[in-house]
Amino acid sequence: MKNLQMRMFPYLMLLPMMIIFTLYLFWPALNGVWISLHSWDGLNPMAFLGLTNYTQLLDDRNFTRAFSGTMIFTAITVPSIYVTSLALAIMLTRKIKAAGLFRAIFYWPTMVSSIIVGLSWRFLLGESFGLVNFVITSFGFEPVRWVTNANMALFTIAFVTTWSLAGYYMVMLIAGLKSISETYYEAAEIDGANFWQQFFFITLPLLRPMSLLVLVLSTVTVVRSFPLILALTGGGPAGATRFMVQQIHETGFSRLQMGYASAMAVVLFGVLAILTIVQFRLNRGGEQDAN
Repeated sequence: MKNLQMRMFPYLMLLPMMIIFTLYLFWPALNGVWISLHSWDGLNPMAFLGLTNYTQLLDDRNFTRAFSGTMIFTAITVPSIYVTSLALAIMLTRKIKAAGLFRAIFYWPTMVSSIIVGLSWRFLLGESFGLVNFVITSFGFEPVRWVTNANMALFTIAFVTTWSLAGYYMVMLIAGLKSISETYYEAAEIDGANFWQQFFFITLPLLRPMSLLVLVLSTVTVVRSFPLILALTGGGPAGATRFMVQQIHETGFSRLQMGYASAMAVVLFGVLAILTIVQFRLNRGGEQDAN
C-alpha cells in the first residue's frame, strides 16, 4: 500500500496542472478544431461543412498574403531576437561596471505593454511628426517612410519587436552562459584559442539547450504577434503588415465567420507545431555536443 502511495504521489502533484491544462488549453483547442468544421457566426446554430473551410483557404488571397507575410516576418525577426539577446548576454556576463544596471535597462522593454510599445514607436517613427524623422530632416535629408512604405514597414516592426523582446531572452541566455564552467575557457586560452574560436567551439555547443528554448519560445511569440503591430501600423500600409493573428481576429469578430477563422487558427497551430519540430530536429533536441 505504501509503495502504491509513493507511485501515485507524483501524479497527484501533477493533477492540478493537468486539470488546468485540460480546461484552458486542450479542450479549447479541440473545440476550435470542431468549430472549424462548421459555418458559425457565433450566435446562431452551427452548420456542418466538413473540410470546406480548409479548402476555401487555398483560394483566399487575403489568407495567403497574411500567411506568407507571417512567415517572412518570423524568418526576419526570430534570428534577430536570438542574435541580439545572445550578444547582450555575452556582453553582460563579462566583468564590466554597472552590469546589473545594464541588465535592468535592456530588460525594461519586456515589462511595457505591447500596445504602449507600438504607440511609442509610432510617435517616434511618424513620417511628418516623428522625432526620428525630425532629426533626419534637420541634417538636410528626406524623411523616411518607416511605417507608410510596405517594405520598410516590415523591417520596422521586425526591429521594434526585436527591441521589445530581446531583453527577456537575454536573461535566459545569461543563465545558460553562467552554467558553462570557466575551466573550458581557461583550457582554450592555454591552447591559444581566440574569442571567436571559443565562441563557436565552446559557447554555442554548450548553450544548445537554452538556444533551443529561446528559438522555440521566440518563434511562438513572433508568430502570435498582434497588439504591437496593430498599434504601430494597424496592419498597413495596404495590408502589408496584416499577419495571421490579425486576419483571424478580423475574420472571426468583424465578419462573424467563426468557423472560417477557426480553420485559420488550426492551420496556424499546425505551422507552429511544424516549426517547433524542425527546430528540435536541427538542434538535436537541445542536446549538448558530446565533444
